[in-house]
This record gives sequence, structure tokens and C-alpha cells, in this order.
Amino acid sequence: MTETADFPTDPERPAGWLPPDEITRLRGLLPLVYVDAVPVRVDDSGDVIAVGLLLRVTREGVMSRALVSGRVMYHERVRDALVRHIEKDLGPVALPQIPAAPQPFTVAEYFPTPGVTPYHDPRQHAVSLAYVVPVLGDCRPQHDAIDLAWLTPEEACAEQVQVEMNGGQGVLLRQAMAHVGRLA
Repeated sequence: MTETADFPTDPERPAGWLPPDEITRLRGLLPLVYVDAVPVRVDDSGDVIAVGLLLRVTREGVMSRALVSGRVMYHERVRDALVRHIEKDLGPVALPQIPAAPQPFTVAEYFPTPGVTPYHDPRQHAVSLAYVVPVLGDCRPQHDAIDLAWLTPEEACAEQVQVEMNGGQGVLLRQAMAHVGRLA
């Protein structure tokens, strides 16, 4: 689970943004709603042919592969949160194709205690709605992402890539590929 947004200054802070000390306090009191997006390229028949994985540096200084992920803000529709996080991580011309009635392929519960579920976020208890989102445009790593790699579904689910993913996002990626019929 990543938090990829810079904290805006007070005059620029949009509705729904909390000061860093307040979000830290709330993370210890209640679950937060997130979205996870698995960006994919599809062929003309709609089959997934590539998966986009970000390369980031964790707070501990470790390089890791990651999905697009972030909080849903107060008074923000889930579809708008998906578009915002995809454009923030993949660029303004990623052209995500959010379906008319977005339905998550799973709900991932990230716990601060390891081992409760396959998903772990030491900062908080978060409930994340997870989506596979085709992107049609030119994608380039943005914000705190160092690189964006497009891998086949098989490459993305291979053990050497899975060990590069933190917090259970490798499990989530495998579930996404199973959901779209690319993994048994």
C-alpha cells in the first residue's frame, strides 16, 4: 500500500486532505479506504497482454515493485480516486479505461499486524478495493516512481518479481491475473 501524494500546503489543500499529524492519528483509530489498481494493456479481443509495475524506493531505502495505490478522499467517488492515482503514478495521458460500473475483483484488508491477512501496512488498517484497469495512453512513471516496467502476466507473477513486491501486493497481482484468466 503506497501513499504517493505530496502533502499540499494549507492554502492549496483540497477538501478531504488532512494535515500529516491528523492522518497519522486517525490511522491508529480506524480503517481507511484505499484503491489498488493493476494497470494493464489489452489486445483487440480484451485479453491482458501486459501488466504495468512501478519501481519505487520504500521508506527503508529498499527498491520494490508496486501497484498503483492510494487513499480515497472524503467526498470522492471511487472511480475518481482510481483516475487520480493512475494519472498521478502513470502520467496525465495514461488514459485509464474505468468501466461504467466499476466492480473490484477483490477487497484487500491491510493490517498493521503481519500475518492477519496476506496484506500488511505497518502504518494502518486499510480496506482497499482492487481493480484491473486497462490503460490506453502513454504511461511514464511519475511522482515518486522511478520506473514503470511492462511485463507479461506470466513474468509479473514469476517468483523473482513477486519477491520484489511488498505488503502483499504480489498476492494481489496474482489474484488480479487469475481474475482475468491469465493465471491458474
